[in-house]
Amino acid sequence: MANEVSTKKPSEIVSDVQKQVEKMRTEGLHVPINYSPSNALKSALLTIDKVVDRNKRPAWQVVTASSVSKALLDMVVQGLTPAKTQCYFIVRGNQLQLQVSYFGKQAALKRLDNVKDVWANTVHENDIFEIGYENGRVVVQKFEPKFENMDKPIVGAYAIVEKTDDEKVYEVMTKKMIEQSWSHRENKGKVQQEFPEEMAKRTVINRIAKNFINTSDDSDLLAASLNDTVNSEYEDERKDVTEPAQTVDDLLSKQPEPEPEPETNDEIIIDDDPLDEVGNSVDKEAEPNGNSNQGELFRNIGDLTE
Repeated sequence: MANEVSTKKPSEIVSDVQKQVEKMRTEGLHVPINYSPSNALKSALLTIDKVVDRNKRPAWQVVTASSVSKALLDMVVQGLTPAKTQCYFIVRGNQLQLQVSYFGKQAALKRLDNVKDVWANTVHENDIFEIGYENGRVVVQKFEPKFENMDKPIVGAYAIVEKTDDEKVYEVMTKKMIEQSWSHRENKGKVQQEFPEEMAKRTVINRIAKNFINTSDDSDLLAASLNDTVNSEYEDERKDVTEPAQTVDDLLSKQPEPEPEPETNDEIIIDDDPLDEVGNSVDKEAEPNGNSNQGELFRNIGDLTE
């Protein structure tokens, strides 16, 4: 049964995923140059070994084999690896889910045929920031950040996708828009308070990613995987994305059931904190639920209100 806790050995699950990957490669799946699916899967196993749920139970004791296979397959399809802090794993209920970091999102988006580069910046209070309108699109005309403003409240963020034809596409979000997006996240609150700048960048990257994923000419497999990892972070943001066609299994599975209790996002405890990617110093001796000094910075922005 798909919802039963995994009784397979981790090595057996990885072996099954490797077979799926090899089959997909013969059917047209392309992985990045110098990317080794085998090495990425080995790194993922070591990472999952350190993941626990909110009750401190090891992930392998509570998650289903099918959810592990899906998370690992999404990782390989997107060409990511935990070894480069491009992704990590969390437990929600009995499901293992892949979470993609800011750097991972950049790497995955660059795999789209029409994308040369992608990056994001945050705008702080008193920075000089001007936008305009060209050819029916919002563009950033001027941005002059100042060192003395870096500790001031964030007032917005923007992302840029540079296409292979050198055209630049912008996505601009105000603080209110970012906070609204955060309010839809499954694990809203703690991470945004501790790392507001990097999470703001991640949010605006997510927003611009949707347009490119769903309008690219790349394989449906890559687009579906990118969409799935973006959408899995949010409760309601699928409203912004074209819904995939339902299958018979989808329809049959939607039988009336008692309304489930709201889930609380499970905490992750791993030796290499996935948020180390942001370049912030994290005290690994601190308790997992300890408060970060950076939380005070975010709270100065105001209470939270894709």
